[in-house]
Amino acid sequence: MSQLIDSNIIIYSYSEKYSYLRDIIISETAFVSEISRIEVLGYHKLTSDEERYFKDVFDFLPLVFPSQQIFNQALLVRKQYNLKLGDSIIAATALLNELTIYTRNIDDFKKVEGLTCINPIQVSP
Repeated sequence: MSQLIDSNIIIYSYSEKYSYLRDIIISETAFVSEISRIEVLGYHKLTSDEERYFKDVFDFLPLVFPSQQIFNQALLVRKQYNLKLGDSIIAATALLNELTIYTRNIDDFKKVEGLTCINPIQVSP
């Protein structure tokens, strides 16, 4: 099963507390959307260390670029499920490429029919 890594998982992976997420990121079956790259690297308060780490992640992960087909699917998803623009594109990317979304924000995607999501964040007792 191949996975689409959502931006929040990449952001959490920077923290030592969530360093186990790095194993997911370096998996041979992991992909990331160009949308996530923009979301993460476009944040205006990144430190230079964070930016370097995130750039390394995006240099490593295979990027999925939104195609016209993905944008058309995102339009349908956005209309039908009232998702934010970025989430609509992420959902469409996963649906069309048969990818499981790895995200902490399961609630953002759970109503999208046919979409599989996994929250890899381990909750401490």
